[in-house]
Amino acid sequence: MGTSRWSISHSQNQKSDAMQPNLKFIIKTSCGVFFLFLYCEFVIFYIVQLKCDWPELSPENGPQFDEDPVKVMVIADTHLLGSKRGHWFDKLRREWQMYRAFQTAMVIHKPELVFVLGDLTDEGLYCSSSEFEYYVRRFYSLFEVPEGTKMYVAVGNHDIGFHYGVSPYLNERFVTAFNAPAVQLISVRGNHFVLVNSMALEGDGCFLCKPAEQQLTKIQKILQCTKGTYASKCNPKMKLDVYSRPVLMQHYPLYRQSDMECSDFDSAPYPVKQERFRERWECLSQEATLQILDQLKPRLALSGHTHHGCTRPLPTGDGVEVTVPSFSWRNKDNPNYLLAVFSPNNYAYAKCELPRESTVINLYMFGATMFILWLIYSLMCRGRRKYKYH
Repeated sequence: MGTSRWSISHSQNQKSDAMQPNLKFIIKTSCGVFFLFLYCEFVIFYIVQLKCDWPELSPENGPQFDEDPVKVMVIADTHLLGSKRGHWFDKLRREWQMYRAFQTAMVIHKPELVFVLGDLTDEGLYCSSSEFEYYVRRFYSLFEVPEGTKMYVAVGNHDIGFHYGVSPYLNERFVTAFNAPAVQLISVRGNHFVLVNSMALEGDGCFLCKPAEQQLTKIQKILQCTKGTYASKCNPKMKLDVYSRPVLMQHYPLYRQSDMECSDFDSAPYPVKQERFRERWECLSQEATLQILDQLKPRLALSGHTHHGCTRPLPTGDGVEVTVPSFSWRNKDNPNYLLAVFSPNNYAYAKCELPRESTVINLYMFGATMFILWLIYSLMCRGRRKYKYH
């Protein structure tokens, strides 16, 4: 009887010893998976984005104004996926990336103004009204701005179509949902931002183009009256508080033959860089470019559309154009956003990188490899313990 009880007790101890390593293994593995997921989906955004800060204005450009400079964040080409071209996992993955990157930027930088330069949606030009309403809800949920920050939106070709495909219905639907008329003038502490619908600059007198041209002419007069160079008599209502050369923002880049002259770290790769731009498709026409530069005389022009970065002098030689790349991993492995600081006589900008999608994928692959090795090691250790007991 004593021997039997000893055998039963010894057998139970062996089972307990066998179960204990299993529990430890599960806990350790679960913790490892959790911390890998937390790092790749949350922490890495703070680590990368904390490296970027607001640029500083150069004192060489003149004395600073009494008021604080305006802090602006610019993103482009979010391309929220639709029901026809977007797989559910692709949509989940890329929208989480943009949500996490944008909200991290809001926490770190706290911009005063946020501008989105078109192609908010991927299928806005042909989706149903109910799906478009879903687009709008998703956009404002993903890109929610805190109190004290204002967001302004320019329209892109994926939102309403290229010029030949834009209908009054599609245009009005977008304008109403995002409060984005064809031409907007936003003035903050002597800094003037002009947002333009790129598809409205065809110059053919269409339902979209004619009102846009009239509004641009009106803004031209307002700027000239404020500066004191308008030939005719100025109405007091046509004057701004302070004159400064405006910042032009739209979806299309200004006219250029290709991206060959772009040497930014986020510029298009070869051979994409060598592809020739088609006027009115990949960029504005040369005629529309010269006309809008002559009317507004911007100090800085910001655009999107190409999904790649580019910095170059304006065709007039007096100012800079910056093309902001896509904010989504779906269009670019190394997306980024623009931070800019403006005073009436000065500005500075910097591009802020986001985590690379390839880096996150490599981290997951490394984690999976380590998990497999850990599993093999644990099984081998368990096998040795069993052999020792026997």
